[in-house]
Amino acid sequence: MMKRLIKWGILMALILTIIIFGINFYVKISTNKLIINSDSKKLNNADCVLVLGAGIWNNEPSPMLKDRLDVAINLYNDKKVSKIIMSGDHTRNNYDEVNVMKKYAIDRGVKSEDIFMDHAGISTYDSIYRAKNIFKANKIIIVTQKYHLYRSLYIAKCLNLEAYGVQATDKKYSGDFAREVREILARDKDFIKSIFKPKSKYLGSAIPVSGNGDNTNDKKIK
Repeated sequence: MMKRLIKWGILMALILTIIIFGINFYVKISTNKLIINSDSKKLNNADCVLVLGAGIWNNEPSPMLKDRLDVAINLYNDKKVSKIIMSGDHTRNNYDEVNVMKKYAIDRGVKSEDIFMDHAGISTYDSIYRAKNIFKANKIIIVTQKYHLYRSLYIAKCLNLEAYGVQATDKKYSGDFAREVREILARDKDFIKSIFKPKSKYLGSAIPVSGNGDNTNDKKIK
């Protein structure tokens, strides 16, 4: 009896492993061609670039976030896009990614009215769901590190949002291995989530990205 249970346990573990890595492979292979260079013509006529939050340190962008912001700012300066959505977590009074992101861009020459803040970008899924349903974007450029682009682009595709990915600077960061392992599970989680397409936890009135980004301000940017 015990041997039979062990065999069944091993079989179930094997099946689960195949499912986990199979979904991970599918998410990557199905979106790989959507990751493009910043000079690609596919970027033409995009409504905006979407920058996904990656943490702040002492009210400054983390190294990963800084690299994402720099790429988005370059796309703006090169006139590939005229609007930027800064999407991050600002659901707590003592933590504010989006105002830090906006200030960083303003300090580097981006016009305040061209920057929209998504204060409720608490997850990759929420950020992309809100880009379509709150900010009314139809075509977006997603900027994040390559490992994160596969999942982001898969979510966008499932939500019928035209999206292309431009990767942030390709470099090593502390904790890369652990991050890659977590991302495999995150791809599986969002694969399932994208089947059911739940609404974002935080919604609200529409703020079309074609308008004025200062409508998303909750305080004066110094």
